[in-house]
Amino acid sequence: MKQILTFAGSNSKVSINKQLAIYAANLVENVEVTILDLNDFELPIYGIDLESNKGIPDNAHKFLEAIKSSDGIVLSLAEHNGAYATVFKNLFDWMSRIDGKLWSEKPMLLMTTSPGARGGVTVLEIAKGRFQFMGGNIVADYSLPSFFDNFKEGEVTNAELNADLKSKVELFQKAI
Repeated sequence: MKQILTFAGSNSKVSINKQLAIYAANLVENVEVTILDLNDFELPIYGIDLESNKGIPDNAHKFLEAIKSSDGIVLSLAEHNGAYATVFKNLFDWMSRIDGKLWSEKPMLLMTTSPGARGGVTVLEIAKGRFQFMGGNIVADYSLPSFFDNFKEGEVTNAELNADLKSKVELFQKAI
């Protein structure tokens, strides 16, 4: 059975991006889903002096191994001031020091959501532009606007937005 990895680029205990990622991952059929939480992979703030003196922390290696051992990735990025959340960027930086192609060409459904009407599209565009140079194989992307209006009780409630997500999940399903 295929193994997919899902997580949010957030460390919020009530992350709306984690809720979206889990919902989307559970739409994928005939797979085993592993949900990761960035809070379980605490890392010091990346710095070249820290790396030179202490090496790369085990949690960066563990997270990267989870990526490498999966058949696909469902990731929903939080947008903080138009960019990645610091916790995600820090993990991303540490893993890139182990392997510059850290996404390992794994098929990826890349998503974002936010409380606002733009749904985090700025960070989605940043990631789409960057991940391709780091082994990213983004087979579909999705942005859910106005999370609290369009997501209730664990699912996307707006029929049009849900149909769009399901079409993106189908593309991901075919790629894995």
